[in-house]
Amino acid sequence: MPIGRRLALTAKTVGSAFNSALSGQGGSVPAWLILSALKNGQWSTQLDLARSLAIEGPTLTRHLDNLERAGLVRRVASEADRRAVRVEITEAGEEAHQRMWSAVGAFNRQLASGMGKDDLREFERVLGRLEDNARASMRAG
Repeated sequence: MPIGRRLALTAKTVGSAFNSALSGQGGSVPAWLILSALKNGQWSTQLDLARSLAIEGPTLTRHLDNLERAGLVRRVASEADRRAVRVEITEAGEEAHQRMWSAVGAFNRQLASGMGKDDLREFERVLGRLEDNARASMRAG
């Protein structure tokens, strides 16, 4: 089986299982990614957040609408640039993130079961190489 096909199918399976694990804590993969990015406080505007997650602005807007309705985030007009919108995690968002974090840990342990530290280091190395090769392929494109 070609590596790309195998990787795509595996990513789909892992993504679905990850989403299922998060849904048990009232979350989803997009909610987890957004709340994690906000918790780390790296992104000052909605546009920066979309870029950091490699998703389109309208897709992020839809997710933020849902998270805002749930009280997990709030959007605030930027004082520095009236066109920009900052996204902040709320106290309820912090609590939801913490609940999801426990599901992430359990899922990670399940995913890594049967693999030792050396296996996981090698896996990370190979994934990094695959990502580098894919990026080179897109540039050569």
